Amino acid sequence: MYEYLKGLVTEISPTYIVVEVNGIGYFINISLYSFGLIGSKTEVKLFVHQVVREDAHVLYGFVHKSERDVFRNLISISGVGPNTARVMLSSLSPSEITDAIVSENVKILKTIKGIGEKSAKRIVVELKDKLSKGIENIEIKNVEHNRNKDEALSALVMLGFMKNSVEKVLKKIVNESDNLSVEELVKRALKEL
Repeated sequence: MYEYLKGLVTEISPTYIVVEVNGIGYFINISLYSFGLIGSKTEVKLFVHQVVREDAHVLYGFVHKSERDVFRNLISISGVGPNTARVMLSSLSPSEITDAIVSENVKILKTIKGIGEKSAKRIVVELKDKLSKGIENIEIKNVEHNRNKDEALSALVMLGFMKNSVEKVLKKIVNESDNLSVEELVKRALKEL
């Protein structure tokens, strides 16, 4: 099984990407969420999940491991296949899906194309406990993480930068590496502003 592929982007669309690794082009299915994060990058590292069927070997790619984890949890549910999980991750971010499941918000899950009331309830029942345990650990990390981001934001605004552009840059930086100090966030943001 592949863990990740790192290579040159030779073709990209909202549903797939072709990544060339050592002269071989890999066709990888992606969600709109990953498509948005990849943007116009020419080189990419994608965490992959391989599905082996009778008629095909299919790769699904994710910019972050956390998105792949949500994908794998979703496809563990009876009636939720890889394409349905990808549609879910194209409709909502991984954190929005996790929050909806943990808070038992069936209404949000039902807004996703192909997910009815029965499927939404089954997803919540089967994944709530599993995802709740993971969230407790993540929340502790995110509190400090958000505090650093907020402090960096106020520092850069005080330096005269526009709040909207600073927020966009900080969000991008935080998505790329998530445990930076306030100083590191400010330094990186200054390079991009």
